[in-house]
Amino acid sequence: MAAYEDAGIRGLGASAAKGRPPDSIPSTERPMRAIFPAALLVGLTGTLFLSACEREGQQNDGPAQATLAAAPTLERRPFGTTADGQQVELFTVTNATGMKVSFTNYGGVITAIEVPDRRGTVEDVTLGFDSLQGYLGEHPYFGSLIGRYGNRIARGRFTLDGKEYRLAVNNGPNALHGGRRGFNRVIWSAEPFQNDSSAGAVLTYTSADGEEGYPGTLRTSVTYTLTNDNSLSFTYRATTDKPTPVNLTQHAYFNLAGDGEGDILAHRLQLNASRFTPVDSTLIPTGELASVKNTPFDFTQPVSIGARINQPDQQLKFGGGYDHTWVLARQGEGLVPAARLHEPESGRVMEILTTEPGIQFYSGNFLDGSITGRAGHVYQHRYGLALETQHFPDSPNKPAFPSTILRPGEEYRSQTVYRFSVEGAAPR
Repeated sequence: MAAYEDAGIRGLGASAAKGRPPDSIPSTERPMRAIFPAALLVGLTGTLFLSACEREGQQNDGPAQATLAAAPTLERRPFGTTADGQQVELFTVTNATGMKVSFTNYGGVITAIEVPDRRGTVEDVTLGFDSLQGYLGEHPYFGSLIGRYGNRIARGRFTLDGKEYRLAVNNGPNALHGGRRGFNRVIWSAEPFQNDSSAGAVLTYTSADGEEGYPGTLRTSVTYTLTNDNSLSFTYRATTDKPTPVNLTQHAYFNLAGDGEGDILAHRLQLNASRFTPVDSTLIPTGELASVKNTPFDFTQPVSIGARINQPDQQLKFGGGYDHTWVLARQGEGLVPAARLHEPESGRVMEILTTEPGIQFYSGNFLDGSITGRAGHVYQHRYGLALETQHFPDSPNKPAFPSTILRPGEEYRSQTVYRFSVEGAAPR
């Protein structure tokens, strides 16, 4: 357990400086080109987790790389009103290459990530809605900022310092993603920023003591930053006045072929993980950290998501596909490669770095055609996937897992980076 104990909770080393957002990470700690450079050979047993561009062909940063000197732009506009009359805003950041990210202060929802394919065609690669009304209704956390605790807690209860706490049960017998009114259902204060190389906003929210059953007043900030190298980063911070579990994450659904462009089974996925957390029939981890070797859960090399998803495996049956946490290979704290996702037809690539010890891969198993999203797209089975960087599910009830408990006087700090690019030349 020592290799990943408490990784990513504290001591990330970020500092405020003039010309940077207050929660940004120094340039020496964030990736500027490939997510998997040779210097980050943090390795699987017997295998080097090499740069995916070295494995599967030449990768580039898109057609507009020559314009990197231009400063990103930020637009702020109204996005509607909640049922109780609160005003909601939409922020759209565009960088020098033309990549565009839109997000709202309602639930920290990412409403769009628009990136070019190998032909230069720009499309939104996330699932979502055209207006605020879609996000106010029931949906499977499209683009949402998740808290106070991402993923599941068994039976909606945990014991901390000898006292049992009971949470809202909203996913079968378990608590999921912070409860009925998690961080995805609240209005965040937003402070936008711009400088020569990045733009975004700092979102802040104070969760009251007892909110959704969690102890302590939790003061949280999340900084969304888009840079000119097509990196979108999320920097999380939190403090508390009582001990409490904290596990924050982002729940965007991706389809790198484009929103509404079929299922994600042909996407090729690589995970920097030789172990995963098996679950019971309610998707609560058993406590085992199992090897992925010779199982459908082995993504140590790039594999099409659909290649093994229908194999007669008990874990796949429990999840209806992939809905599990992988244990990332790491040595100490700091950013490490987590995942690489490639859509062969478009050439689009998304790479993920994180300070977290795990990543939840969810293959859109519960999408069933009952939701109509933006531009009238009907989200059928597996039309999107989620890659959620986080601590492990049910950690408050699993003492052997890395701790998620934040105590007074400590600061929760975590960062995740999405890096977008294209692979292969456009056909002539």
